[in-house]
Amino acid sequence: MDPDEYLRLAAVEDRMWYFRALHAHVRRALDGMNPSGGLKVLDAGCGTGGLIRRMTVERPSWQWAGADLSPLALEFARRRCPPGTDLREAAVTALPWSDGAFDAVVSADVLYHVDDDAGALREFFRVLRPGGRLVINVPAYRWLWSYHDVTVHSRRRYGRGEVLEKLRAAGFAAPDATHWNTLLFPLIVARRKLLPAPRAGAGDVQLSAAPLEAAFNATMAVERGWLRLGRLPFGSSIFATALKPAEK
Repeated sequence: MDPDEYLRLAAVEDRMWYFRALHAHVRRALDGMNPSGGLKVLDAGCGTGGLIRRMTVERPSWQWAGADLSPLALEFARRRCPPGTDLREAAVTALPWSDGAFDAVVSADVLYHVDDDAGALREFFRVLRPGGRLVINVPAYRWLWSYHDVTVHSRRRYGRGEVLEKLRAAGFAAPDATHWNTLLFPLIVARRKLLPAPRAGAGDVQLSAAPLEAAFNATMAVERGWLRLGRLPFGSSIFATALKPAEK
């Protein structure tokens, strides 16, 4: 991404409704993996460190590491994450950790930037222990391509079936995927496909007015309740989990 996009991300990631919702989905996906204590988790494509920063407060027994290809993103992450967090400059297709190093790998809004997304999934598989869990989030629907994708240097958007197929091809078991950002989907479509695009270089990573942020947070809370009943049928993002098969 452009340097300006990392500046915007670092400025809003702790407060913007979208990241609050995404991080809550990640937390729910990892909760219960090890009820007796900590998990060792890699944030593959950690960006400016917002997920690690939030999770180390909400789940202090979990041990986090992070990798990102951008030196600027890692500079922000080192400032924002707890001292001693293992943060390394690396591509998600060539992670500098040993086989089976992590209980879980999270890659939130990263794969769509990567030319070789299949290679990245194979790397996630490699660094997971047998029985470990992968958690990913990607943007949905090719037809929703817009100024925002151009701004953040997207390579692609995904279909739900495509995500499941790629997970299976990388060796993962029990893949599951759901759309989310469903209730706000009409607004997102209108903003990105019907209304005039903002000035060049402007994406959607920005805070709204406080009443709107509160309304969006409440909407996402409703969605989280809905997700406990099953998958959501459509939405602007796809959230997926899968397991590395346990050794026999």
